[in-house]
Amino acid sequence: MPWTKKDYPDSMKNLDERVRNKAVEIANALLDEGYEEGRAIAIATSKAEEWDENHPEGKGKD
Repeated sequence: MPWTKKDYPDSMKNLDERVRNKAVEIANALLDEGYEEGRAIAIATSKAEEWDENHPEGKGKD
C-alpha cells in the first residue's frame, strides 16, 4: 500500500515534514521496485535525511 503525506509509517512520525515527505516518496518508489516494507522504510529514511542535508535551499518551503 503506498503511503501519503497524511498516511505514513509510524517510524517516520518524528521526522521533519520536509524529510518525511521525501522519505514517503522514496519508500513508495522502493516498494514499486519490490523491496519489503521494513527495508524500504529504513532506506528511504536514511536517503531522505541525506537529501535534506544536501539540499538546504528548500528548507522552510514545504
